[in-house]
Amino acid sequence: MNTVRTPVLLMGWLSVVLLLDRADGGGGLWLQRGLGLGTWLVLVLALRWFTPLVRTQALVVVAFATVIEFVFSPTLEVYLYRFENVPAYVPPGHGLVYLSAWALGHTPFVRRHLTHASYAVVLVGGVWAGAGLAEGDSLGFFWFLCLAGFLLWGPSREVYVGAFVVVSHLELLGTGLGNWAWQAHDPILGIGIGNPPSGAAGGYGWFDLVALLVAPWLLARFTRWRGARTVVSPAGVRPPDARPGPRVSDGVT
Repeated sequence: MNTVRTPVLLMGWLSVVLLLDRADGGGGLWLQRGLGLGTWLVLVLALRWFTPLVRTQALVVVAFATVIEFVFSPTLEVYLYRFENVPAYVPPGHGLVYLSAWALGHTPFVRRHLTHASYAVVLVGGVWAGAGLAEGDSLGFFWFLCLAGFLLWGPSREVYVGAFVVVSHLELLGTGLGNWAWQAHDPILGIGIGNPPSGAAGGYGWFDLVALLVAPWLLARFTRWRGARTVVSPAGVRPPDARPGPRVSDGVT
């Protein structure tokens, strides 16, 4: 699969889902359930395009993000979906968001110009976060600082560059269509929140960080459980007696 087409296809599906489930679209819970089933199918198919390590990372994001969704949306009500639930398409959607960010960040163009792409993210994100802070979006500014830290010290600048584009697009689209809305203030700390928060990609970056750090360990445990003689490292997976081939960090098979 051409890595340029991959994020376009995955982001296209997610955009269509949000458009169909928009606030003025007239759809109900059964529509959300149908979109959820479709999104799970798309995720299963999309995982086949990637290597085992990236698949594991995406599944870690699904698990971790789903827990966060149920805690911060229907429980704490930091943000609310239109039926005050967690729509059925959201858990698999997080997996597609990660795969989109990974694929976009690993396109040949971005990898050739990674430093400049990182600077562009910081510049655009910084202007957006500064403007949001002037309007009271303290959470967005904090998350932008997180994003800047991930770009400086995180395990994969490519993923964070991609995540900025993907998450910003989906947050602007989802809030604009009324799929969800952020509260004006955090219910715990009372700090101001934009709708959407300007640095939402920095908040999502914590999902990516967990996936990037935990997935290699999980994959190692799984391969040992299967009794496979496989070398596992954060850079990728390759049988020790195999001839050098495409690196797992290249991701798309």
